[in-house]
Amino acid sequence: MFGLWLRPKSRTSDPRISDLGSRSPTSSKIHRPMSLDPALHEALRDLPLLFSRGVSATLSLATALETVARQICDLLGARRTAIWVHDRRARELELTATSDPAVVLGVRIATEDASHPAARGLRVERAQFVGPDLVAPLRGWRRALGTVVIEGLEHAPIDREQVVEFAHELGRQLSVGIENVQLLDEVLRQRRLLEDTFNSLVDLVAVTDRELRIVQTNEAFAARVHVARAELMQRTIAEFVAPETAAWIASVDPALAPTGSSPIEDARLGGTFLLTATPLINQEGHAVGRVLVARDITRQTRLEAERAALRERLAQSEKLASLGQFVAGIAHEMNNPLQGVLGHLELLIELTEAARPVRRELKQIYQDADRAAKIVRSLLVFTGSHRMTRKRMQVDRVLTRALASRRASLQRGNIEVTRRQGTELPRVVGDPLLLQQALLNILINAEHAVIEGGGARRIDVASSTDDSREHVLLTVRDTGPGIPPDVLPRIFDPFFTTKEVGQGTGLGLAITYGIVQEHGGTISASNAADGGAVFRVDLPSAELVVK
Repeated sequence: MFGLWLRPKSRTSDPRISDLGSRSPTSSKIHRPMSLDPALHEALRDLPLLFSRGVSATLSLATALETVARQICDLLGARRTAIWVHDRRARELELTATSDPAVVLGVRIATEDASHPAARGLRVERAQFVGPDLVAPLRGWRRALGTVVIEGLEHAPIDREQVVEFAHELGRQLSVGIENVQLLDEVLRQRRLLEDTFNSLVDLVAVTDRELRIVQTNEAFAARVHVARAELMQRTIAEFVAPETAAWIASVDPALAPTGSSPIEDARLGGTFLLTATPLINQEGHAVGRVLVARDITRQTRLEAERAALRERLAQSEKLASLGQFVAGIAHEMNNPLQGVLGHLELLIELTEAARPVRRELKQIYQDADRAAKIVRSLLVFTGSHRMTRKRMQVDRVLTRALASRRASLQRGNIEVTRRQGTELPRVVGDPLLLQQALLNILINAEHAVIEGGGARRIDVASSTDDSREHVLLTVRDTGPGIPPDVLPRIFDPFFTTKEVGQGTGLGLAITYGIVQEHGGTISASNAADGGAVFRVDLPSAELVVK
């Protein structure tokens, strides 16, 4: 340790102390030969070894200096030795070690305090007496390291000149050791800081060689793959990521500039990530590997999807509101004449009981007019003109009635219905008849889908609640062909239908959408991964409505 003559750049904030460091005995000046007593010279030569062993054994500069302080007292017969270390940032000297166990360590004095021997010793070139005390400056390369203060030398075994020469040489050798320890501490501190920074990153970071073997990772990566960092070393990155991610990493030329990816869904890492691959450059400027950074955007992607869905629902609501105002006026104007037509037709049918051909035609006219009247009533429900009664109800009972009303039709179509019923579902507030109509429309849509699909005919119906028990969730899933991508955005539009002319009005799901909205809920349609369509209805509980 003491054979190293390190010469770091000056970071001294006090120009006078910096200047003193430039005149340090540890600079390139040639020192005068010493004329010490041989025994004392031998002991002085052993002090660096004593200091080095102390640092190695305890990893503590203070403990090693304390050992040196006691040894100085033993050699010179001094009453007390104190070693003060310079804190450049605070411009203070701190009492770091002393031979006297009764003295409290950690005391600080200002470097400007000319009344204190330690502060005065910081500005002298060589060891010298300051009053009764002997001070020896500790100097590094262009910086002051501290001061050794030796007190009570009345009974020293050597003369005053040799004591000064001893202290000077002691300070010179001790300075080298202290500076080396401080430099090592600084290197270790910087390394710990870099490692702490590396491990504090929430992004997943992995450093690989050219063969994509892992040479370093941060804690976030190790935690995500559930493997200790030490066990990750020299294993290939492909062992811990999805094939799509591994393929993208392998496709990146490690010698190129940083490359980013589009969002990648990685099932093994458990989320959606943006990847960045940056060349790992060595000191010779050669690319020797990759620095891979994966930023988890799962939550961001989910929020963006939710915002998109919200914008879509808002656009749908605005569209329905505008259309509703127009339709409501027409429906009201048509409803009264139609009711009059139906009334007169009923009367004519009764009056023409004997004339069967006429009666048959009148019945056909009545059925067509009644169908038109039903469309008008549906339009009134769709536009919200129908007065909705509100009361607490159990959704499962409404669902049971809706299924019961379709039992015969389901049996005729040879359609299997499976039902998973939640336990102790919270009640909701609304109109049971309207909600039943909404569920009927979804069930009828599912019936038509499974019949058209030509495969297994099954409808799965489920009811449940969320963890907070603030919502009731209804799901209807069929085994039909699913909803074409171009149809899905328009599935709840009024008058939109994929059926042939005369087969449907295109109002069923639009009315369902309106009813669910009137109940403060949401409805969505999607395609299942293994085929078929899924309709989900989310209704707020009565307690949430009250809140």
